[in-house]
Amino acid sequence: MTATADAAKGPEGAPPIASVGAAVGVMVMFELVSGFLQAGIAPILPAIADLHGVSDSAVTLVVAVQLLASAVCAPAFGRLGDLYGHRRMLRIALVSTAIGSVLVAAAPNFTILLIGRFLQGALVALLPLEISLVRDRLPVDLARRAIARLVAALVLGGLLGAVGMGVAVEAFGDVRVALAVPAVLAVICLPVSMAFVPESITRATGRIDLPGIALLGLGVVGVLTGVTLAAEIGWGNAATLGGLGAGLVLLAAWTVMELRVRQPLVDLRAMAGRHVAPYYFASFAFGIIYFGSQSPNSTFMATDPDEAGYGFGMSALGISMVMLPALLASMLASAGAPRIAAKIGYRVTLITSFCLVAAGTLWFVLFHEHVWQLAAGLVVAALGMGAALSAMPTVIAEASDPAHTGVSTALYNNVKTVGGGVAGGAFGTLLAAAAGSDHPSEGSYTTVWVVCALFAILAAALAYFAGTGEKRA
Repeated sequence: MTATADAAKGPEGAPPIASVGAAVGVMVMFELVSGFLQAGIAPILPAIADLHGVSDSAVTLVVAVQLLASAVCAPAFGRLGDLYGHRRMLRIALVSTAIGSVLVAAAPNFTILLIGRFLQGALVALLPLEISLVRDRLPVDLARRAIARLVAALVLGGLLGAVGMGVAVEAFGDVRVALAVPAVLAVICLPVSMAFVPESITRATGRIDLPGIALLGLGVVGVLTGVTLAAEIGWGNAATLGGLGAGLVLLAAWTVMELRVRQPLVDLRAMAGRHVAPYYFASFAFGIIYFGSQSPNSTFMATDPDEAGYGFGMSALGISMVMLPALLASMLASAGAPRIAAKIGYRVTLITSFCLVAAGTLWFVLFHEHVWQLAAGLVVAALGMGAALSAMPTVIAEASDPAHTGVSTALYNNVKTVGGGVAGGAFGTLLAAAAGSDHPSEGSYTTVWVVCALFAILAAALAYFAGTGEKRA
């Protein structure tokens, strides 16, 4: 964006507000903080487990709970933004994220920390709401650049978070003090959002589908609760099966209802098109890899090889340093994806991205005895993840009705986070079931990487079969 962008106007009678270019700059700041919060947790998961006295399998809940909340917040915030204003819902999401971040930092026990992580789930709504604001105000070519900039900021924030949190733990010697850093950043975003972000102009017609939000939310909570319980008490337990069964029944009921109501929360028929549906399924597969691998990778690197026979016994700072080259690669791939896609198309870009992810995770299966091997595999996978993160929301946004961009892009994030939540619970179960003494077996980590590689291959196949329904600049 440049300073020549048209000034955004407020409601009739109100003074002019910030230009679109300045607003994109502010939203870049929000994505930096969002990325910091999302990626900054990974290298300090072992430290959190030690602080609160929980196992490697239980600490996967720190990621899974936040994803559970995100799965509920994403479509609700998107639809409410389409109806009542994307800036309004952006501010509410920032408030929830700030409160959750403060709770995580001040948590006296593991339960309070999980409550804070649940409130942080609203941060997943930030990017869809920002994409809606950008698409509402700008032509296609400038909107694409702005979206790429926002995604690149998200990736850069992840880089800063992964490195910064490791450095903070090392410098302060207290994980609670380190967690105060993202809390302060989240709180700073609140006054900025009140001053510089313009409201969107386009509004969807109709009303909010409250029964749809309730059924979807309860269904997702049921499924993810069941998967999460499985990590602690096993798949055959009545509570696990009850949660899964109830969640699946509620999701089936939600699907039937959404197909019948006149103004659904999600237009499932529009999603079922040949050029759209495969991307949503690919998003689910991508979420399994992107979110599900965070905790296992960190705990593998932190494991003492003298005790378990594998791992590197790394501190939070050491884990951050191993992740640094991969995060840099992801940021570069995310920023360069629009230029690559302009030449070869977004579909081919996505296929290539997912193939890189598959190659990187398969590398882990074969080579994980030395730190440099793990770092090399992370870089290859990160190149694919960065490009996919940039390309996927653009594909979804351009395939959607402009009046429903918020809920459509939110649904992409929702499907992705549900995949991550399911993976978090399933991988936690796998690590717990294969545990020997105080640590999971090395083979359980290998299985996690194989599963991630298979889902990356599935995502590439889905992108291939999606066809060529994309728009060109």
